[in-house]
Amino acid sequence: MVKAIHTNNAPQALGPYSQAIDLGDLVFVSGQIPINPETGEIAEGIENQTAQVMKNLEAILTEANLTFVNVAKITIYITNMDDFAKINEVYAGFLTEPYPARATVEVSKLPKGVGIEMDVIARR
Repeated sequence: MVKAIHTNNAPQALGPYSQAIDLGDLVFVSGQIPINPETGEIAEGIENQTAQVMKNLEAILTEANLTFVNVAKITIYITNMDDFAKINEVYAGFLTEPYPARATVEVSKLPKGVGIEMDVIARR
């Protein structure tokens, strides 16, 4: 059975999609951008944007009774591959080994002109 996950501790969906979908053993978290859920503001600078995205993902995982330890796969979308090292530094601060599988892709644009978006797949 498909169950939607929703929390006010992460930004509300910008379109017709759920923050996450719980399929029992697997949870699929929709792409998160660096919007502060309390203020609606977008974080400045790629390091702050990365941290806000990770906090948003963490809030959704928490609502699903999961943590980053449960994450099997993360996809990162960035608008500038030159930011890769800065992103990795912040990203690593939220995770422990064994790290999730990951893909990082440079894209031409992201919603609201942000520099980063991430989605995750987690397992119970």
